[in-house]
Amino acid sequence: MSVPEKKAGFKRKRKSDFGVALVFLAPNLIGFLIFTMIPMAFSLVMSLYDWPLTGEHTFIGLGNFVKLFTEDVLFWKIMKNTLVYVVAYVAFNVLIAMGMAVWITSLKKANEFFRSAFFLPMMIGIVSSTMIFKWILSDAGLVNSLIRFFGGEAPNWFGSTSTAMVAVVIVSVWQGFGYNMVIFISGLLGVSQSVQEAAKIDGANAVQTFFRVTLPCMSPSIFFAVVMTVISSFQVFDQTFVSTMGGPNNETNTLVLYLYNNAFKYQRLGYASAIAWVLFFCILIVTAFLMKQQKHFVNYES
Repeated sequence: MSVPEKKAGFKRKRKSDFGVALVFLAPNLIGFLIFTMIPMAFSLVMSLYDWPLTGEHTFIGLGNFVKLFTEDVLFWKIMKNTLVYVVAYVAFNVLIAMGMAVWITSLKKANEFFRSAFFLPMMIGIVSSTMIFKWILSDAGLVNSLIRFFGGEAPNWFGSTSTAMVAVVIVSVWQGFGYNMVIFISGLLGVSQSVQEAAKIDGANAVQTFFRVTLPCMSPSIFFAVVMTVISSFQVFDQTFVSTMGGPNNETNTLVLYLYNNAFKYQRLGYASAIAWVLFFCILIVTAFLMKQQKHFVNYES
């Protein structure tokens, strides 16, 4: 067979393979187009309009965005609330998940039990978890009863401006740290024993081995967990909606909850779409920053 014939046969095979791949990918591509791309494009169009839930809509260009950044004082408070939640949730989620992962992998027995037990809140659901904690942190709940038993002053967890966000973060961390814990357990089990033994032979103690050897080897797992947790934390909604509805005094109001209220409570779909795109770019910028920084602290070498 000549070289041109071989090239023609190779091209035909590539076209055939592409067609087969396209057939298998078609359901996902169609679903992504219908349920993601088209709604995103439509929301971008809506953000350029004064678009009430019922009635006529009027083109105002970037008016919604201008109003959001220059006139809406509440927006900046909500942005601050969202950033505070993101930082607190990501930090505590990752630290607790790492601590639990290290402890569970150190156990010689019952590690499967504790792994399942700590992952269980992920299976309960956010709404159910929030309702459980509304009872636990209520005035007559378990936590306040223990505080009073030891002579302390029980706070109004979800009703006070100083503790409402703390309570929301507690609920979120309890419900969500199990996912990262499983990722970290896999990362810990994937660290080479020979590398750890070499560090011990060189005189490193357990703490030095963990911070100088184990954590760098786990950096891809840690980076993945941080990025995914950041993305999900920007989209917090259920916890605040079920527990506080954004109160008291908008101290737990977040971007997604504000978006929801504008769309379905105040019936301002155009303004809500503008908030959605601001949220999108917040997530995009933070994720891009983290992806750019990974070369400085993520080690992909075996």
